[in-house]
Order: sequence, then structure tokens, then C-alpha cells
Amino acid sequence: MDDLLEKAVFECAYLGSFAHSLVSSGELEEYCELLTDFDFLSEKIQHPDFGVQALIEDYDLLSEAEVLAHPEYHAEKVKALQLIQGALRLSAHVLAKDKTQLPGQLLGRMQGFEMLEIKALLSQPKQTKTTWLRPLTPSLTPPGGLLLRTLEGHSNEVNAVAVTADGKRAISGSKDNTLKVWNLENGELQFTLEGHSNWVTAVAVTADGKRAISGSEDKTLKVWNLENGELQFTLEGHSNWVTAVAVTADGKRAISGSRDKTLKVWNLETRKLQFTLQGHSSLVNAVAVTADGKRAISGSWDSTLKVWNLETRKLQFTLQVHSSSVEAVAVTADGKRAISGSDDHTLKVWNLENGELQFTLQGHSDSVNAVAVTADGKRAISGSEDKTLKVWNLETRKLQFTLKGHSSWVYAVAVTADGKRAISGSLDKTLKVWTLESKELQFTLKGHSSWVNAVAVTTDGKRAISGSLDKTLKVWNLETKELQFTLQGHKGSVFAVAFTADGKRAISGSLDKTLKVWNLETGDLQFTLQGHSKSVNAVAVTADGKRAISGSRDKTLKVWNLETKELQFTLQGHSSWVYAVAFTADGKRAISGSDDNTLKVWNLLETGELQFTFQGHSSSANAVAITADGKRAIFGSKDNTLKVWNLLETGELQFTLQGHSDSVNAVAVTADGKRAISGSDDNTLKVWDLSSGKVIASFTGESAITCCAVAPNGVTIVAGEASGRLHFLRLEGMEKSP
Repeated sequence: MDDLLEKAVFECAYLGSFAHSLVSSGELEEYCELLTDFDFLSEKIQHPDFGVQALIEDYDLLSEAEVLAHPEYHAEKVKALQLIQGALRLSAHVLAKDKTQLPGQLLGRMQGFEMLEIKALLSQPKQTKTTWLRPLTPSLTPPGGLLLRTLEGHSNEVNAVAVTADGKRAISGSKDNTLKVWNLENGELQFTLEGHSNWVTAVAVTADGKRAISGSEDKTLKVWNLENGELQFTLEGHSNWVTAVAVTADGKRAISGSRDKTLKVWNLETRKLQFTLQGHSSLVNAVAVTADGKRAISGSWDSTLKVWNLETRKLQFTLQVHSSSVEAVAVTADGKRAISGSDDHTLKVWNLENGELQFTLQGHSDSVNAVAVTADGKRAISGSEDKTLKVWNLETRKLQFTLKGHSSWVYAVAVTADGKRAISGSLDKTLKVWTLESKELQFTLKGHSSWVNAVAVTTDGKRAISGSLDKTLKVWNLETKELQFTLQGHKGSVFAVAFTADGKRAISGSLDKTLKVWNLETGDLQFTLQGHSKSVNAVAVTADGKRAISGSRDKTLKVWNLETKELQFTLQGHSSWVYAVAFTADGKRAISGSDDNTLKVWNLLETGELQFTFQGHSSSANAVAITADGKRAIFGSKDNTLKVWNLLETGELQFTLQGHSDSVNAVAVTADGKRAISGSDDNTLKVWDLSSGKVIASFTGESAITCCAVAPNGVTIVAGEASGRLHFLRLEGMEKSP
């Protein structure tokens, strides 16, 4: 980079016209060097006048004909730069909150690409001396795939979503009682609509994009001005939750469905109820209206759809084929077909002219909660409790592709008028923006097919083991980051796992109420321990490998002799589920955490007497780790904090670690006792300095961080996500622990 460019970049505060002037003057080489220079990316994101969105927009110039016309910019180089832009877009919601995560986000998304420009970019952060968490594998969603962007802002599940006709804005409704209006071009939140006193369950937008109509569990509908975010008026009349809403194309009427088993038709000009439609024998989950405004189609828990004539105010016919409740319905623009989604895991396509079933779409493994149809009527997009969206070709009657990325149930889906993008809302509190133009990902992310509940690392730091909701355990080589083998045998989700100190055996706890002991040299099951009456949530092993302790939803802990394969004794005292357990290094004491908000210290020398109880958390104690010297215990809680306790005397609270914005699910401590690592429902992994109580490094995944472990070297960390993926990370900028 020459002096002129350096001056422009580092002394002129990245003037907005700078990149454009470079292109217009033909200095394309310098311009593209900037866009692959880590210092430039970091400086621009940090600058108060710009940020990540301004940087993303810089790459848009590469699509201009003038740039592509230059022979020196062959397709591969342009593609590399567009992939970098895509990675920044995917990470925009993370970087907007924590700009220091730029290197971790880029490495997590782009290590699988072999392009020279990308390799050069990714090599630069490794030279920095700052403290940060470096992904050792490509563990985040890569650019170039179907997911374009994640929108974060709701504090609870997203139940509903609608898109304006111009495709520029999305409106989401949430269990946090609010609606949010999003700019789909830059991912920014425009404003929040507040007024409902209970969950927002439904939302529709008028064709002109000027108004939104929302339905809520507060039994009302509210009409909002989308130009200024103000509430215009409230519609009252339902005697139970409003579960669905649709608006006619002319914007003059709204049709709502409710748990009171009725539909109501509202005049939005007079702000009054026109009439009520009665006929369903159970609550109404879904409603759609034809483009001509003459008919409404409703879906209900009574497993039927009903087609209503809005002019005669009468029922035309009932569609009966689903074997369970109808959760969603959409109608094609020509009004000739309806597509319904059901708790029976299927979608059905109906002929609205004669009320006959045309065909059934099968592929989801759980309830279909949402469905949308493209304006041309050729494709349907469905969202399900199996955490996926599926795109269906209605002409060939086949599945085109599946959209994976949400870490929990998908409740809502909308599609832009041009049919190119879909927006989904989920129980995971996020909205995701997808491209519907079929693409193939460059590589497959490593992990489980479902939620990772537990992870442990051997004392020699060479292997990790993970347990999952998919009922399996996986053993990983930490040197190569490759999967060694999969352990199968549990009949339910695996919630807990621990290694013996010699690394030769693993002990797992499961929803099937058992513990299993595995031979890690052969991958074989050695034996099963039975005794708990409910799922086993936590397990720990003594340093000598002779005993294991398990915590369960049956409110007890059990101490097992791994040599005789027998139960030694049961520890009783908690008044609710036991979520966490750990041994002191000498094996003489165990510490447990429970949903009763307490921590208990047990003497294990003889019969397992309770020594004392810690009280201080305001919610469930989810995770525990003990320093190697046995002097301190660190607990993570649903109250969003970690607390550090003195174990030597009476169990006094030393201090509280605050920084997570949601439940703390996991905690680990380095061998030297100087640092703690925590994972949270806020999707972040944090490294804490236990002398100062401050966060020294963070990494944000794509769903809740459910478990974590640290290797003996104190810098290699393994973390599991609700999405099923595993992150292998290295703490850079720190000396190795002895």
C-alpha cells in the first residue's frame, strides 16, 4: 500500500467517497488490496462514522460492469472478494455489538476456502498480539451459501414475520410483546413497536407497506403506522388470544383468527368489526385471504381448513385430510390453490375451486408451523419444529432444498415479492434472511445433527468427547480436529460426559436414566449403570478414575464405584433437578448445582454427608467447575452470572462475574486456576481473568453455547452449540499454563 493510500485510509478517516474515487480513477489494484487487508477492515469497522455496514457496501463496487470488465480481475479474484463481503454480512449482527470479534468471525467462516486472497487475509490476524479466541476449524456458517444474514434484537422467541411488497422491510412479532421493523438491505433495526401487553402472535402488512396489523395474546389487534412507528388504533372483540391475521390487498379489511374458535372481519377504515365467522370446533391457528379479497381460508386445531366467502359471509366448504392440527396456511396469488402446514409433519396443496386435495408434500420430521408461497405460485417455503425450512417446487411436487441454520423451532416465514429471498423467525429469538437461489456450500461444518449438551477434554489434551441430543457421543482428535469414532448405545439424549484421568474411559449420562462407561481405545461399551429414576444431567469422575458421581432430574446425586460397577450411596438434599456436579482434585468432596438455585458441598469420605449449602444465585445453577487446588468453585447460572465461591471454610462468595446477557450454561477453569471459560444462551463463549473478574476474550457462535471444556495447556478450548456444531478454539495472546 503506497503512502497516498495509507494517508487516505489512516489519516483521512475513510472518507465516504474514497473507495468510489479509487475505482473511477482506475486504481483497482490498490482498492482490492484494501478489501483484503485486515488492518483496513478492522480500522473501518472501528471508526465511529462507518462500521461494518459501510465496509460491506464497499464491496458492492466489485459488481459494477466497469470493475468486472478489467481483465486482471478474473472471476476467481472477484469471487474471493464477494465471499469476504458475504462473511462480513453473516457476522454483521455480531460485529455490531463486539468489533473485537472480527478476526474470530472471519476465521470461523472462511478457513475452508483455498483462494489466495482469502488465505492472505486470514493469515494476518494470527500475527496480532491482542488476546482473542482463534477458531482452529471452519465452524461458523460460510459465505456463498443460502443464509445471507441474521437479525438479532428480540429478547424472546419470534412468532410472526411479514415483508413489505417492495422487499425492503420485514416486520417481526415476538413473545417479548413487541414488533420490530427491520431494514432488509442493511440489516438494521428501524424501530420497535410497543403497545401489546402480551405475546405478539401474528402480523400482516398492507400492500402499500404503510401499515402493519398485529395480533396478540392480549386478545387485541393493533394497527401501526410503519412510516413513524406509531400506534394508530386498537381492535377489540376476541374473547381469547389472537393467533392469526391477514389483510386484504386493498388494505381496507383485516381478518383475524383466535383461540375463541372464531374469525373476525374488521373494517380498517371505520375501525369497527364487520362480522364474525363461526364454524371451527377448536382454536383457529392460521388465516389467509385471496388476492381479490373475496375469500378467506382458515386452519384450526380441529385438523380442518375452512374456506369462507367474505361477500356472503358463509362457509363454502371444509377441507379435511390432515391427521392433526393445521398450523399454517398460504394461498397462491391467483386464488386457485391453498397450501397448509400441519402438526402431522406434512404440507397439503388444495384446489380452492372444488375443495379437493391435489397432493401432499412430505419431508419435515416435526410439526410444520409456517408456510409462504412465492408470488408466481411456483414455490412454497415451510418452517418446522425440526428447526429447518424447506423450499418446495409446486410444479414438480418435489423438495428443492432445505435451509438449515436456526437452532430451535421455526415459527414464521415470509417471502419477498420477487421470490428471491425468505425471512424466517424462530424460537431461538432470531430472524434469518435466506436466498432462494439454489447454491452449494463449499464445505460441511463438523459436529452433531442436534444440540450438543456436553463436552470434555482428556488430561493429556489430545482428545475431546461430545454428547448430543442426537443420542450419540463423538470422540475427536484435538491435534487433527478430526472425528475418531462415534459411540452409540443410549436410547435418549446424552446430557453429560466425563473422561477418566488416563483418558482410557468415558462415562456418559442420558435422558434414558442410565450412565454408560465406554472403552475409548476400542470405542466399545463396557457397562451400564442404572439407578436413577429420571434423566442423568451431570457426571464427574474422580482423579484416580475409581468413582463417578451423577446428578439427575430425580433430585439426587449418586456415587458409583467404577471398579465394582456398583452404587455406593445416594446424596439427597436438593429440592429440584440437579444440573451440575464436580469433584475436588483429591476426590474427597463433590459440589452440585440445582434448579433449586442452591449449590451443595458433599463430604464423600464415608457416607456422603452434606457439608454446607451456597445460596446466592437468583436462578438455577447450571454448571460448576473447581480449581485444581480445590480452593474455589465457579458456578454458572440461569441468572446470567457466574459466581466464584471459597471452598476452604464456610463457602463464602468471593465475587460475581457479570457480562452475559442470558443464561450461563457451561463453565470450565484452566489448570492453573487463573481463568474461567463460560458458555451462554446469548451465543457467546467468554474467557474471564479470575484475578480481575474481567472478560479478556469472547467468541460468538450461531446459537446457544451449551457446553465447554479447556485443555491442560489453558489455551485450547472446545465448545458445543445448540445447533449441533463444535468449535475448536485457541486463546491467542496468552502464555501457556504450566
